[in-house]
Amino acid sequence: MTQFTGKDLLCVRGGRVVFTGLDFSVGPGGALVLIGPNGSGKSSLLRLMAGLLKPYAGIVAWDGEGIAEDPEAHGGRMHYVGHHDAVKPALSVHENVSFWAGLHGHVGTVDGALETLAISHLSDVPGRFLSAGQKRRVNLARVLAAPSPLWLLDEPTTALDKATITTLERQIAEHRAGGGIVVLSTHGEIPLEGAGVLELAHFQAGSGEIAA
Repeated sequence: MTQFTGKDLLCVRGGRVVFTGLDFSVGPGGALVLIGPNGSGKSSLLRLMAGLLKPYAGIVAWDGEGIAEDPEAHGGRMHYVGHHDAVKPALSVHENVSFWAGLHGHVGTVDGALETLAISHLSDVPGRFLSAGQKRRVNLARVLAAPSPLWLLDEPTTALDKATITTLERQIAEHRAGGGIVVLSTHGEIPLEGAGVLELAHFQAGSGEIAA
């Protein structure tokens, strides 16, 4: 059974210890919710999980193999949606989602993703004309347009209305029902049945400094 795990993780940013001694494990159909105050390391942990940052110590692994051993394989199995909207301003909504879906080989599923997130009417609109909420829906559409087993979502409900949040919750539930894994950070309430909760504040170091 596939497991997504982290063992004894130490994260250092700018010489400061963000968190230390952190472990996690999530299996098929599982979910992990990251909570904690600003600066506690939620976004940093998600970036470690995505392979965009390297831990100062410890290992992030997929089915027992460190993700750093084959970054391309890990990139193909996961979606990461961070704080910054990856929407190219000169491309239309459809072109933006098609670009990301194409990286995963699922171009034909774009229209369905746009419809699910109620942005089909924006299909031909360039990214530079979108509101913050519309950009967020475009980013989530690329997750739906290209099925991948691992979703890493950094405060995914930011700038979304209640109807879209409900849609996102439903899509997460369907993803998990199919054996997918979800890790997300949140300051609000996203009901995820049976999800684990990781409080990042519990892994902050006492001194908070790494010697040069």
